[in-house]
Amino acid sequence: MNPSSMVALLPLAVVLPMAGAGVTLIASRRPKLQRMLSVSALAAQLVVALAMLVWVDNNGAMVMHIGGWSAPFGITLVADRLAAFMLVVSTTVTLAVLVYAIAQGREDEGGGGESETPVSIFHPTFLILATGVSNAFLSGDLFNLFVSFEILLTASYVLLTLGGTKERLRAGAPYIVVSLLSSIIFLSAIALIYAATGTVNLADLAGKLDTVPPGIKATLGAVLLVAFGVKAAVFPMSAWLPDSYPTAPAPVTAVFAGLLTKVGVYAIIRVQTLLFPGSYGTLLMIAGGLTMLVGILGAVVQPGIKRLLSFTLVSHIGYMIFGVGLASAAGISAAIFYVAHHILVQTALFLASGLIERVAGTTMLARLGGLASAAPVLAVLFFIPAMNLAGVPPLSGFLGKVGLFEAALADGRVLPLIVVGVGALTSLLTLYAIVRMWGRTFWRPVPEGVDDDHQHDHGVDPDTQVGRTTTGAESGMSTGTRKRATRAAARRRTQDEVARLPGGMIGATTAMVAVGLVLTIGAGPVYAFTQRAADNLMDPAVYVNAVTSTTGDGEDELRGSVGGTAPDPAPASEPTSDPSAPSEAPAVDGPAETTGGGS
Repeated sequence: MNPSSMVALLPLAVVLPMAGAGVTLIASRRPKLQRMLSVSALAAQLVVALAMLVWVDNNGAMVMHIGGWSAPFGITLVADRLAAFMLVVSTTVTLAVLVYAIAQGREDEGGGGESETPVSIFHPTFLILATGVSNAFLSGDLFNLFVSFEILLTASYVLLTLGGTKERLRAGAPYIVVSLLSSIIFLSAIALIYAATGTVNLADLAGKLDTVPPGIKATLGAVLLVAFGVKAAVFPMSAWLPDSYPTAPAPVTAVFAGLLTKVGVYAIIRVQTLLFPGSYGTLLMIAGGLTMLVGILGAVVQPGIKRLLSFTLVSHIGYMIFGVGLASAAGISAAIFYVAHHILVQTALFLASGLIERVAGTTMLARLGGLASAAPVLAVLFFIPAMNLAGVPPLSGFLGKVGLFEAALADGRVLPLIVVGVGALTSLLTLYAIVRMWGRTFWRPVPEGVDDDHQHDHGVDPDTQVGRTTTGAESGMSTGTRKRATRAAARRRTQDEVARLPGGMIGATTAMVAVGLVLTIGAGPVYAFTQRAADNLMDPAVYVNAVTSTTGDGEDELRGSVGGTAPDPAPASEPTSDPSAPSEAPAVDGPAETTGGGS
């Protein structure tokens, strides 16, 4: 295919959900059309993302300078292997969650209830969120990355407080405050970097940061790490997450848990490998180990499924940060694999927990039980990603951890080995928390007293359900017989609730579970891909040359070497003592050599 036509996919990946948001807003009075448009927009975006992934794997990074202004003066969109991979995974998740939300909303409206996801507001906001996430992965400069964060955060504020209940507004308040604080830190970092170097373009910065004094460079990197660490929920900046996510509607919680923190992790990987290679490794490994441990210790004492999963979300961010801290190709490769695994598994678990809440009326462990016999399909849909999260062999969670641990052992230093021990302990505690959660929810009998509560909650008289019109004592029925009868009635009620579950909700959850299994089955090729992506990231010249050798007038639109020999590393610009002086992008003669592992 013509390279010029392929490079047009870059803005298309951002414009499709953005245009979809505008059109669905206009069509707010026509819910059916709105649903069709939003699904079409994300489906088309997924096709575009897959095409980009195949292209960059075979031909090199894809670069476009918006408006024809070359780096560092204009807005640059860049899709390398990491960005394209993240775009495919994120779009898959947003599409599945959208289908789930549509099915839930239609069922709520059809049943005469109040939908948790009002169509007129939900669809445009959800597509704006997808726009921000996509733009973040493709941004080639820090300010555009900041704008992307603001777009997705603004949409998340609306989605988090959807419905306007007191509980959601109270839970959303700290999330908004923390997000605004991290945005202020990020914006301050951008201002400081621009003052020190005269540019915010990532490729240009890769060369110019070496010209600033080491102390200033270290400070700039630390401020960026704090900003991204808050967004990624890295300890000790993770306290806001467990209280914020569980109160949102199930599809909103699922997409938040799966994606938003990973955008922060992506930013850390990009900045650490391109701008500050080899820096903060010790700090990141310590932060990764503490994040694993503190998160899982919080998870094991949680009384509810959603909060427990939120704490495991924090805990497993630590594995990814640990991989980045290793600062090796093997560590980065394993971290990228683990990011994809965790996005898919965490989303599937939150979607399944939404089904549990719908069937049982709660996600509190003390009030759950007996779902394995009443809802075996739901038990399987929860069990598979739960075991995957715990890292049970041979699932992708196990393979991701093995990759991280092997990279740490190859490193050979003491600190990585200590963090490996923390990671192994965290894995065991995760398995304990998951088994406890699954056992209480699905395996044990319905707790005494809860079955009656459930029936009364649904306006059903338990005595009527067991064929009685009087109390158990009055009927002469023994206590054991009455318990068995009421539990049987509760099981039938649960089976009725399962039968009423919308096919779209079950289908979307099944699809996410299946994609997680596909990641396990295809772990070999996926790992080979992440290894090629990591090799590129460990050589910043690949990214720099791909961006700086592309002119703003459409010449040399596709550049960069992928997975193999790169053009001679050349700085984005000659170091200058005057930060305000514009840089001159070095010319690279001839096409970039492309060996692409997939080519």
